[in-house]
Amino acid sequence: MFSSIQGEGPFTGRPASFLRLSRCVPPLCPWCDTRHAWGPGTWISVSAAAEKILAHGNRLCVITGGEPFLQWESGLNLLEAYLIEKGITVQYETSGKVLIPSEAKGFKVCSPKYLSGTWQYRIENNTRADCFKFVVRDDPAHVAAFVKTHCLPETSVWIMPMGALRNEQMDRLAGVWRFCVDNRFNFSLRLHTLIFNNQKGV
Repeated sequence: MFSSIQGEGPFTGRPASFLRLSRCVPPLCPWCDTRHAWGPGTWISVSAAAEKILAHGNRLCVITGGEPFLQWESGLNLLEAYLIEKGITVQYETSGKVLIPSEAKGFKVCSPKYLSGTWQYRIENNTRADCFKFVVRDDPAHVAAFVKTHCLPETSVWIMPMGALRNEQMDRLAGVWRFCVDNRFNFSLRLHTLIFNNQKGV
C-alpha cells in the first residue's frame, strides 16, 4: 500500500493511493510485472487498510492485484463502501477472469488476458466493467477482434504497449499509437514504467 500517481488508463496523472491485493487466477500471465502478488500476501484488517488510505489524503484509491475481486466477500466490499462514504473514488484493476460483483460501485477497469491462443475472460463482464484496457505486443489484431466480437464501444477501450522495462515499452509506442489511430481507441502510456523502469512501490 502506497501513495503515488496513477500511471495508466482513464485516470492517468491523478494522485492515488494504491492497494495491491494478493492471489491471482490461473492461467497466470508469463509477462506479469507484479508476480510478487501471486502469493498469499500479508493480512490486514479493513479498518487498518482504510486508515492508511485516508492518511494519504488522496481522492482516488486504486485497488489492484493479483485479482482483487477474489477478496470481495472477505472484506473488500466493506472497504469499498467505507471509502465511497468518505468521498473517495475507488478504481479497480481486474483481469475479468472472475465475475465482477454486480454490487461493486467502484470504477471497474477490466484488462482481459490473451493466453495460449484464447481469451481468459468472463463474458458477463461485458456489461459489468466500466472500461477495457489491453496491453499489446507486436500483433494487436486479436485485440481488435475481441472488441468487435464483444461489441465494446471504442470510447471505452484503452490500449497500452506491453513492457515491464522502459526500453520494451519505448520499442512498441509507435506501433500502439498507429493501432489506436486506425481503430479510434484511447491510447495510454504506462508512466510509472517510463519514469522508474521496473522499480516497485512508486
